[in-house]
Amino acid sequence: MCAFVLVAEDDEKQAELVRRYLEREGHTVAVVHDGRAAIDEVRRRPPDLLVLDVMMPRVDGLGVTRVLRAGSGGGSGVGSGGGGGSVAGIPILMLTARTTEDDLLLGLDLGADDYLTKPYSPRELMARVRTLLRRSQGTHHPVVEGAEAVPRVLRVGGLSVDPVRHEVTVDGRLVECTPGEFELLAALAAEPERVFTRPQLLDRIHGSSGYISVRTVDVHVLNLRKKIEADPRRPRHLVTVFGVGYKLTGAAFRAAPAPGPAPRPALGPAPGPAPVPAPGQALGAAARRGA
Repeated sequence: MCAFVLVAEDDEKQAELVRRYLEREGHTVAVVHDGRAAIDEVRRRPPDLLVLDVMMPRVDGLGVTRVLRAGSGGGSGVGSGGGGGSVAGIPILMLTARTTEDDLLLGLDLGADDYLTKPYSPRELMARVRTLLRRSQGTHHPVVEGAEAVPRVLRVGGLSVDPVRHEVTVDGRLVECTPGEFELLAALAAEPERVFTRPQLLDRIHGSSGYISVRTVDVHVLNLRKKIEADPRRPRHLVTVFGVGYKLTGAAFRAAPAPGPAPRPALGPAPGPAPVPAPGQALGAAARRGA
């Protein structure tokens, strides 16, 4: 599986090492050394995968991720390596020396698909690259028809997940998803109403790697709810089963009824004039207020 990979790493020796390992596996590689150059290169020639260091000059990796995930290119698939694709759906593998869970989850919350903490082994890096490329190119969720395995479109109510086109639509509206979000949603859509635990969903997204926190699943769920729910704070599609995990329900994808006209107030007799208090009462009330 050969791909075009962009490496954004300010450490030139580290960048060259990553380049060599990627090229050894047959990938075409471009290297930049700051965040601004990474953004420009992605827009000029969208890669199939972005390997992104967090600590970079000009714009750091978190800023690059924020800019790219806010981008739009007319489709939810990854770039084709020849330009013209969507930059919002490009898989991002983040490299970071930050080791706290909150720092790592911040990158995922912004839209990164996976991360590696430094120092990392080249074998682990290549394994993550293969997983992300395999996921982003829609090679999961086959349905056997005769002698061939043909990916099928997964439909749950108004939600459609197309593994071949790597597209998600809700009631016909195209929804941009990162590869991690797409994989999680596809797993849920393949078995609607089934409750998945967080470890089960994590295994669908990242495989059996022991380096990823189960809180990664929560981050992906929160981001998906912002994209597919009318009210993410009161989800009706992607729901939590407390103490267990998450499930996707199809019944909630029915369109909500349009709001009708405001009800007219009930007609009744016109109110009469307000009663005038007796002088003593008014004086007493004023005196009490003044007391």
